[in-house]
Amino acid sequence: MKWTMADSGMAEAAGIVVNCLIANGHEAYWVGGCIRDELLNRPVHDMDITTSALPEQVVSIFPRCIPTGLQHGTITVLQNKYGFEVTTYRTESGYADHRRPEHVVFVNDVKEDLRRRDFTINAMAWGIEGRLLDPFGGAIDLEHRTVRCVGDAEERFEEDALRMLRCVRFASTLDFSVAKNTWRGLLRQRDKLAHIAVERVRAELERIVEGPHPRRGLGMLSRSGLLQRGRAPFPWTVSDLAAAAALSAGIGELESARLRWALLLHALGRSADEADKLLRAWTFPGATRISVAGVLRVREAWTAALGEVPAGDPAGTDELRRRWIAAVLTYGQDAACGWLSLLRVLPSDSPPTPLTHLAVKDFPVTGQVWIAQMPVSSLQELEVGGKDLTEALDRRPGPWLGFMLNELLLAAASGDIPNDRQLLLAEAKRMGRHEQ
Repeated sequence: MKWTMADSGMAEAAGIVVNCLIANGHEAYWVGGCIRDELLNRPVHDMDITTSALPEQVVSIFPRCIPTGLQHGTITVLQNKYGFEVTTYRTESGYADHRRPEHVVFVNDVKEDLRRRDFTINAMAWGIEGRLLDPFGGAIDLEHRTVRCVGDAEERFEEDALRMLRCVRFASTLDFSVAKNTWRGLLRQRDKLAHIAVERVRAELERIVEGPHPRRGLGMLSRSGLLQRGRAPFPWTVSDLAAAAALSAGIGELESARLRWALLLHALGRSADEADKLLRAWTFPGATRISVAGVLRVREAWTAALGEVPAGDPAGTDELRRRWIAAVLTYGQDAACGWLSLLRVLPSDSPPTPLTHLAVKDFPVTGQVWIAQMPVSSLQELEVGGKDLTEALDRRPGPWLGFMLNELLLAAASGDIPNDRQLLLAEAKRMGRHEQ
């Protein structure tokens, strides 16, 4: 068998594992997602193997093994620099928590093993001689671009409720449709998602939002009502989701995952603080939460500036520029550039407030120019520091020091005063006298 979509080294190592199992008198096939992706001409990243060999037999054949899931028949075999999950043919039953089987029985028939799998497109096996085992029509469903459960959809989703999100994820990332009976089964079993840990739900949601067709996935999540039935808070009505779909229409144009989440939460009308709390409840990493909230804080600062600076004021453009630079200094260039990226994909008729100022009609470009024109962008670049100010003003350190440094930074970044040590100290003394 020739793999065209897998790394050649990985394919060679996997072939060695399959051949070794066969040479020792066992059956062995590649199975699951690697077959699906090969048939779709998509990159193959993992190659799983199913075998008639019992776990202890697998361990006896290969010198380098990790008992990844011994109770479920899975051994990770290390071959060359690759690891392959080798799983004994099995059937499963007793999904008390709607996630993991309580009973696993090893069997001799590969078709029985394929029968337990979630979707037909994942229930195919490929032998070393190039023979495709496809008892449930997965290849036809691939041709028709359809996600369909193996057997009865309600039973598959009741066994493992996470499969419902996987269904949406496969349909979204592959740009497939969902078979009618599978979709009906999903709707009937959707309340079972409450049994699934938030971390598992979040992982699937990330793959949907960060995948190649996020709008498709988000639309399916909206129509299914799945997320409202999970453990994490999901405080949006159907009408909220419909409005968010319009505002987030350009989400697929954003390459950055954090910007996709920022756009989605902006479209759902969340403040930066609310977004941070929701992402925390959804178990997102701290770096993601901080990054997304930072983009939304820049949005809030800029929206406030637009609302407070009169559109007809001749000095309004310069004031907006200063307010923008202040937001950049406060929240960072990454967050500011992130908000500009969101503005580029938001519908032109739905900005946060009317962009009536001449200088900001094309603000994504204007804002980037203003950032590029900043002589300094951090306190580290300022030609004076805290010690310089305390000595020049003969004052002890206190809250005034941070305030003055930031005022000097804003003045230098805005171009009001050159980033020159003597000129900055003179300005600091002037500010000190004004305080008194």
